[in-house]
Amino acid sequence: MATLELTAETFEETINKDGITLVDFWAEWCGPCRMFGPIFEEASEKHPDIRFGKVDTEAEQGLAAAANITSIPTLMAFRDGILVFAQPGALPAAALQNLIDGVKALDMQEILKEIADQEKQDD
Repeated sequence: MATLELTAETFEETINKDGITLVDFWAEWCGPCRMFGPIFEEASEKHPDIRFGKVDTEAEQGLAAAANITSIPTLMAFRDGILVFAQPGALPAAALQNLIDGVKALDMQEILKEIADQEKQDD
């Protein structure tokens, strides 16, 4: 699957779809971002069952601020609309593959139960 360019208009709709969405927050001037870009792109070709999106933090400053991006690159993983991973820094290919495997292996019923339990405690 080709990597999607995400904007403020398309971000919410994309991450809230069923399944896995990985989002790379990046900028053209960022050296580590340029190093991570081809790794992210290669993973998108290997995993057509996953949506891969990129947010240009220069073009989408409001979106980056709303996502609390303070360092780039930052990688976020969403599964069924739930943020399950967020970390700044460029990942090597093997670490990205491990992340993908981990997100695929998540027990979403258990995560939804934990979220519901946390919301009860917060009330």
